[in-house]
Amino acid sequence: MEIIQKFGLEAKLFLFQLVNFLIIVFILKKFLYAPLKKTLDERKCKIEQSLQDAKNAKIALENAGEEGKKIISEAKSNAETLTAAMKVSIEETKENATFEAKRRSEQIIDDAKQKAEAEFENMNKQIGKMSIDISGKVISKVFSSLFTDDEKQKLVSRALEKIDEKITN
Repeated sequence: MEIIQKFGLEAKLFLFQLVNFLIIVFILKKFLYAPLKKTLDERKCKIEQSLQDAKNAKIALENAGEEGKKIISEAKSNAETLTAAMKVSIEETKENATFEAKRRSEQIIDDAKQKAEAEFENMNKQIGKMSIDISGKVISKVFSSLFTDDEKQKLVSRALEKIDEKITN
């Protein structure tokens, strides 16, 4: 104890200073250190979360780049497939249109031939009638001086019948 007295320490004063020190430590710990530690821990968590989010964003960006490449590749493939399908469709349409045009032109030609044949038949009949009329007039003129009216009528009728038979056959 002598040493303590030589240094000028008093036990009561030291005890009060120790109690004051403990009270100050308790107050600092409760009101300053705890909220400060809580704030630092929150910041640390936020920073760790931000770092994790940054890593996740980087991974997502890389995945998005790969996904974009896949989508572009699929789009190119789909475009090539559609282009091929369109070419085939165009060729089919072209062939169908060509076939339809040929069929229609053949039908028009056949219709025209039939009309021409019908017209030819009609003209032949008209020409036949006209030739009969002309032949009858020619025969009646020729026979008028040679035969009587009755004989002339019989001969003309017989000649016209034979001409008519020849024309219709």
